[in-house]
Amino acid sequence: MANICIRRLLPCNKHTSWNTLYPIGKRMMSSEEEEVILTKDGNKGVIVLNRPKQLNALNLTMTRKLYPQLRKWDMDSEMKMVIIKGTGDKAFCAGGDIKGYGVGSPAGLDFFREEYRLNNQIGSMAIPYVALINGIVMGGGVGLSIHGAYRVVTEKAVFAMPETAIGFFPDVGGSHFLPRLPGKLGLFLALTGNRLQGRDLFKAGIATHFVCSERLDELEKDLLRMQKPDLKGIDALLTRYQEQWEADFKKEFSLKQYIGRINAAFGAAESVEQIFENLKKDQSDWAKQQLEVLSKMSPTSLKVTFKAFHDGAKMSLPECLKMEYRIASQMMYQHDFFEGVRAQLIDKDRNPKWKPDRLEEVTEDHVNLYFSSAPPPNFKELQL
Repeated sequence: MANICIRRLLPCNKHTSWNTLYPIGKRMMSSEEEEVILTKDGNKGVIVLNRPKQLNALNLTMTRKLYPQLRKWDMDSEMKMVIIKGTGDKAFCAGGDIKGYGVGSPAGLDFFREEYRLNNQIGSMAIPYVALINGIVMGGGVGLSIHGAYRVVTEKAVFAMPETAIGFFPDVGGSHFLPRLPGKLGLFLALTGNRLQGRDLFKAGIATHFVCSERLDELEKDLLRMQKPDLKGIDALLTRYQEQWEADFKKEFSLKQYIGRINAAFGAAESVEQIFENLKKDQSDWAKQQLEVLSKMSPTSLKVTFKAFHDGAKMSLPECLKMEYRIASQMMYQHDFFEGVRAQLIDKDRNPKWKPDRLEEVTEDHVNLYFSSAPPPNFKELQL
């Protein structure tokens, strides 16, 4: 999810995991205890997210290492490509690790600011940026991958933007990339937090290529062997790996049978309330399941996400990130975000008490507060 790591699993055996094999070259941070390992291999930069016990969740320290290094590599005329991956087979990056921040926390606000600057840097890279996604990719992990030129996923990849369940909203550029997915798939994913796995990420337009996890280490080595990598050459290499799994690749998109219902329920709606009404009229088992899911989400988050989605469809990535920083900063002073974190991550009772707790009580003025030009104390607009 965008800013919260929602699961904690034991790390894989590092001796058998493909992505703990760091490339030969000049390691810019030599200790394997580093949370993010930056390596230069000839004319290529390699980033390893190295917090397997936390599913490689992104924190403020990591963003402050990644952002300046990416800028440096991007401005270096000798650099031709950047590869990013996560340690272990469980996760690429499960989100942003902000569980310890309190109401109006300066560190929390710093995290969002630095994270969004990093997202924008990835989206503006002049050299190819290749994300190798094996395992969970949620929220902050999506922000570290979706804005780059290439997103390569395996059958182990699990994608979701489930922020509405914790009283937040799909950020890290979610207001930019989600509205640009086919039909109303993006709005459906944003509001429900529905998960997609493996090949579905490619079929949904989230990934650019699919590769079997058994070949991922070999693919990385081939990428590093490229003497002068460019967009055309990288795409050709990735496509060759994908073509070898064409039979599997042709499997049907898991949501294909529901696309018509998704577009009908979410497409014509001018409000979240209307989405609920459309789903009630549908009366299918699928529609009933979505109503049950949506009824558990923060009503405020649903309405803020709905507006951010529609506004973001007409904005550039930098404009979306500036809007998102305004929203995130306001949420750091409101009830639902911290109540959602408490219920899902701290007490784990899975029973958040939203305020307001009904859609009709979330007024237009309340929603507009999150997009206001008069944000909370000590707020400064995001500078990109």
